Amino acid sequence: MQDLLKTLREKNPGLPFFSVNDPEFKLYGRRVEMAMPGFTAVLESLPLPATGSAYDPSIEALERCPEAKDVSRVLYGEMPTEAGCCWGYNSRMNALEWHQGSEINLAVGEPLVLLLATLFDVEDGKLDASKVKAFLLMPGEAIEVYGTTLHYCPCQVSDKGFKCLVCLPKGTNTELELAHEDKRLIANNKWLLAHEDCPEIGVPAIYGENWEVKY
Repeated sequence: MQDLLKTLREKNPGLPFFSVNDPEFKLYGRRVEMAMPGFTAVLESLPLPATGSAYDPSIEALERCPEAKDVSRVLYGEMPTEAGCCWGYNSRMNALEWHQGSEINLAVGEPLVLLLATLFDVEDGKLDASKVKAFLLMPGEAIEVYGTTLHYCPCQVSDKGFKCLVCLPKGTNTELELAHEDKRLIANNKWLLAHEDCPEIGVPAIYGENWEVKY
């Protein structure tokens, strides 16, 4: 891990790089020490898309795993949860989102990078991209990303792409049924700020560098 972290820091000099095991991660989330062999097996068998990234908030095979009940019982205090995946190929930040409630992530197969900021960094509805930090998540490492943490699609650190478990309160990232004044709300329990270079994604509210993770 240290060799990979050193390489990423050398190739991305403007972007602060850390491991999720470093003290800097405490503002954004925490490590989760829970065995997840069922989740891992399902995601290992999931084929990567030909190009780009994919996201499915609720995958039946994951939700049949014993860990799905453990996540709900232990990490969410018996709240209903969903288990899905974000996987494929991505190297750009493009946007950042947040939810009411924490998100559980697990890297499977390959390391991945999460680009993170916090709601406390947002001023007058805008986010300076210089507030963003990068965190390396190694295969087999599980984390809780706090509800105050801005995050989005993981970034790959090799040509093999990435696979990331995503557990959230049930119904998150599903289609909205009502009209909302806050245009940052683009799906159920999903608020998003797009980079100014990507207004097609959502409200353009991130300025500065649209970070690209180079490896």
